[in-house]
Amino acid sequence: MKKISLALTSLALAFSANTALASCDAGERVVKFSHVTGGTTHPKVVAANNFAERVNKEMNGKLCVEVFPNSTLFGDSKELEALLLGDVQLLAPSLSKFGSYTSKYGVFDLPFIFKDMDHAIRFTNTAEGKKLLTEMDEYAGFVGLGYWMSGMKYFSANKQLTLPNDAKGLKFRVQTSDVAKQMISAMGASPQAMSFSEVYGALQTGVVDGQENTWSNIYTKKFYEVQDSVTETNHQLLAYLFMTSSDFLNSLSDEDRAQFMKIADDVTQEANLSVKAKEAANRANILKAGGKINTLTADQLKVWVDTMQPVWSQFESDIGKDLIKAAAGA
Repeated sequence: MKKISLALTSLALAFSANTALASCDAGERVVKFSHVTGGTTHPKVVAANNFAERVNKEMNGKLCVEVFPNSTLFGDSKELEALLLGDVQLLAPSLSKFGSYTSKYGVFDLPFIFKDMDHAIRFTNTAEGKKLLTEMDEYAGFVGLGYWMSGMKYFSANKQLTLPNDAKGLKFRVQTSDVAKQMISAMGASPQAMSFSEVYGALQTGVVDGQENTWSNIYTKKFYEVQDSVTETNHQLLAYLFMTSSDFLNSLSDEDRAQFMKIADDVTQEANLSVKAKEAANRANILKAGGKINTLTADQLKVWVDTMQPVWSQFESDIGKDLIKAAAGA
């Protein structure tokens, strides 16, 4: 049996494409899995590696999955194009990245639509949530294999944020999401879209004053080192679309495709069950490393919710009133 093929560092990639593929057996089809997250404990990293291990063991002789993390193969701005071109077969980008393909995924970005991750997971298992997996297939050739939860988001900045107006005049890094941009604007702040790999440097040099992310991203990327503090707003979900292309799926035999999809579903369920524990651990890690976390009273949190509630109505016609209702009520 081949060794599990995980191209886990940029050094491995630097040697050459042949070196990266060396652990795949002759005759096996190489399946490249590119993502932008680094470290070893992040939920996406763990899930991607678990998926590779399962496929490489259970589909040995047929498929060989290689994982390229931390933007070592393709960064945020290039990975979807690479998937369409067949240069990579698997991705796990944030759901916020698909605004140019469909407005429906904006439902995941609405502030305070989900009370917690359990609420979000319930929605992804509804008929409406499952239908969204193939929302982009017909006109973009993208197919979702599952939703990988990463956690709820929290704001950090170079000053303490207790109420939304504390952010007035500040610049916040956001993903390429129109919903996220309007959310930042509702706080009186300025949204600045940029790639995930650029965030630490932008915070460090003052190009942006703050950002929003999960405990795992804040800890593994050390954002807490270059911010005054993190405020426990719990305002938004960060989830990834574990995805492939319809061309790749259709190229598999019926038997192989069914096995591949079953492994994808198993890994997704396992990953989502473990996220809460990882998030709690990384919250503790931030404090242990000297980071500061601001907690909010019920009254303070209500001000945040009320400030951002108008964002829902701004996108109701694009996302769909029924879809928003289904997500909120899941």
